[in-house]
Amino acid sequence: MTTDMDIALSAELDPIVDIAAGLGLDAKDIIPHGWTKAKVPIDVLDQASETATDGKLILVTAMSPTPAGEGKTTTSIGLADGLNELARSKPEVGKAVLALREPSMGPVFGMKGGAAGGGYAQVVPMEDINLHFTGDFAAIAAANNLAATMLDNHIHFGNDLDVDPRRIHLRRVVDLNDRALRGVVVGLGGLNGGVPREDAFDIVVASEVMAVFCLATSLADLKDRLGRIVLAHSRSREPITVADIGAAGAMTALLRNALAPNLVQSLEYSPAFIHGGPFANIAHGCNSLLATKAGLALGDWVVTEAGFGADLGAEKFLDIKCRTAGIWPSAAVVVATLRALKYHGGVDVKDVNSPDVSAVLEGMSNLELHCRNLREIYGLTPVVCFNRFPTDTDEEMAAAISHLDGLGVAAVESTHWADGGKGAIALAEAVVEAAGGAPEDPAASAKYSYELDLPLEEKIRTIAQRIYQAKDVDLPTKVKRKLKQFTEEGYGDAPVCIAKTQYSLSTDGSLRGAPTDHIIEVKDVRLSAGAGFIVVIAGDIMTMPGLPREPSALKIDVTEDGNITGLF
Repeated sequence: MTTDMDIALSAELDPIVDIAAGLGLDAKDIIPHGWTKAKVPIDVLDQASETATDGKLILVTAMSPTPAGEGKTTTSIGLADGLNELARSKPEVGKAVLALREPSMGPVFGMKGGAAGGGYAQVVPMEDINLHFTGDFAAIAAANNLAATMLDNHIHFGNDLDVDPRRIHLRRVVDLNDRALRGVVVGLGGLNGGVPREDAFDIVVASEVMAVFCLATSLADLKDRLGRIVLAHSRSREPITVADIGAAGAMTALLRNALAPNLVQSLEYSPAFIHGGPFANIAHGCNSLLATKAGLALGDWVVTEAGFGADLGAEKFLDIKCRTAGIWPSAAVVVATLRALKYHGGVDVKDVNSPDVSAVLEGMSNLELHCRNLREIYGLTPVVCFNRFPTDTDEEMAAAISHLDGLGVAAVESTHWADGGKGAIALAEAVVEAAGGAPEDPAASAKYSYELDLPLEEKIRTIAQRIYQAKDVDLPTKVKRKLKQFTEEGYGDAPVCIAKTQYSLSTDGSLRGAPTDHIIEVKDVRLSAGAGFIVVIAGDIMTMPGLPREPSALKIDVTEDGNITGLF
């Protein structure tokens, strides 16, 4: 059987200087990392932004994901290739550019596998993108751990800031799934080994430094945001920041080169900016703002994705990232599969490949709610893309498309996984039509799900009721106390970033479809002052995953001639 890795390795790639030239960039405007990938310096992007007419932003989101997988990244790549394929016969369509997240090596070696697309809708070099890439995540880990090191060093040498070792918030990070690091004790090396205390590790993509990195607009903005990160509180409950321990400058130095977006290509030579990758259920789950703005400055269309379903990914993309950046999509694609519809219609995951028209229609409640939220709350025109699988039947597909047509929602099937850009032309045409109805300046008419001047508690309740169809939220006394503290410390006007299960609109991953009148149970809230939002922990959320019994790492190897096998 031909694997994604086989397809990627057999592809003939263009030199990255040629991909850059297609964006109007000279060889001197990029910093090559080999001949198939490069970084584009921020000053080059600033110059391009000064003269460019911003392209149209297309958000790719999805219905609530299932264990079977829906293929959101693959669809994003297929759509960009489809738009560029359409432009070959209709040049007025213009050039499409991708803006995507970088994969974390934790899932790559764990259960999920790679995150560079699949089939004939991939970004390449796939093996580099999934493993180390240009070293961005290593730089983010080093910057995070430098702050942790300097804080412990400050405590060791007298603790002039009176840091309370029981109230240290920043954890060290590593870009691997390692459950043994969820709880550790540091400082056990005797008199010269630091001050003993309990600590823990997070995975890199769950760190606040990653969230800061992805929202920064310049080196100066990055340094300012890093400086605002609250590392700990003193014994008198005063916040202690990165700036207080003098680490912001050195952290920025570590991230200086990483902050420039990475440029690669799809199998069909569509330019792709792949940069940053915060967790979608603990942070905002989007690629870097700089990558998105690079695409807007250099392309006519920018196809980008937000993590998980629209309730998590699209909500944060719109309420946090777009609000921060002053940008707004011209349309939204909602990725769905017949398998996912059947799962949300009550079918066991092992049986979702069996034909069942009634289950397809039963599961529509989940997809309908995501489309309704995008249309009625955010004012966006949704286009449903059915990512077609070999087991799908024509009868099921016709029933699904007909049902949505009756609701006034455009829906098309797409075969980009098997056919590349040509298989996504119908999707591209539907997106062009939907975006044609958007305002000339979409950001001027942006609609958010809540206003920033609401109290923090009401922001949480508003999202729960408007987006999740919840009856109410359960806020324990300790959570209310922390929200009050955040407000008193000056963070009351920050947006909120809900961290919950991706598998349900509720906080119970077993509740499928579109549950109503459930209660969103908030267990904790955390301040991300540098990123500029409050993280709301609803349900059981892990910031350090573990490996499964048979991790993907067992299948990965290297041949004698240096080719990687088993990656995906």
